[in-house]
This record gives sequence, C-alpha cells and structure tokens, in this order.
Amino acid sequence: MDKKQFIREIFIQKTGTLQSDASGKWGKMNGQQMIEHVTAFFKISSGKLQFPVVTPVEELPKYKAFILSDKPFRENTKAPAEILGTEPLPLRTANMGEAVSELKKSISEFEDYFSAEPDRVTSHPVFGELNADEWVLLHYKHVIHHMTQFDLV
Repeated sequence: MDKKQFIREIFIQKTGTLQSDASGKWGKMNGQQMIEHVTAFFKISSGKLQFPVVTPVEELPKYKAFILSDKPFRENTKAPAEILGTEPLPLRTANMGEAVSELKKSISEFEDYFSAEPDRVTSHPVFGELNADEWVLLHYKHVIHHMTQFDLV
C-alpha cells in the first residue's frame, strides 16, 4: 500500500475510532483538535491556507533531508509558536463526524490540486517549497506521528 492510499484509507478508518475528547500520549490537543490540525495541514499543501516560511533559507536543505528520510517526527514535536501559537486552536467543526468529513475533503482537494498540475509546488511554513511527492512523504510522517500520539497505530 502506498503512502497516499494509507492516508486516504487507514488513517481515515482509524480516525473513526477516535473520540472527540480523547487525550494523546503527549501534547495538549484532544482527538478532534488533532483531526482539525491535520485538515489544516492538507489545506496548506493545496494552497488553501498560507503562512510565511519561518525557517532560515540556509537550514531548508536539512529539513528537506528529514522529509526524504525514514526518520519519524519526535514525540511532542511542536509547530513553531509564531505559526500556531502555544495552545490548541479552538474547534472549527461542531463534532467529530464533521471534523472527519472536513479531513476527507481536504485530502481529496490535495490530491486534485496536484493531479491537475503535477509540477506545482506549495510552501510549508517550516519545510519551505514542496512538490507533490515531498508533500505526500510529509503528510505520511505527520499522520503517523498523530496516530502514534493517539494510540491509533
């Protein structure tokens, strides 16, 4: 199974078992906040949300090397405070079912966005400019990280 299929099928299936108020092994987000966080991550990749790149340009190659490696995100890895703040964002959806529906939609939009123009690149606030293949690798690492956080692996 390729990484896109894993995200689309396994990750989505596992999110169906997660309670909205579930606590992770680390971090402050509950289950629904994590789903909404991953949804926003997909929206960044398809250009629907944009943030400035905060990583110094000379450090971007090592960040890109991380994406291309088999190394997972460390437990309790945090997004830069200047991007997401230090507390979980308020919920944007009414319930977990709606959150998962929005997640599915954002994954489809990501796939459609790059299938329409495979040579596109979009900007991630930490990793810089990424193409479709690099985004898939990053999304995979990201969902595995959160699946581990919420004991879904």
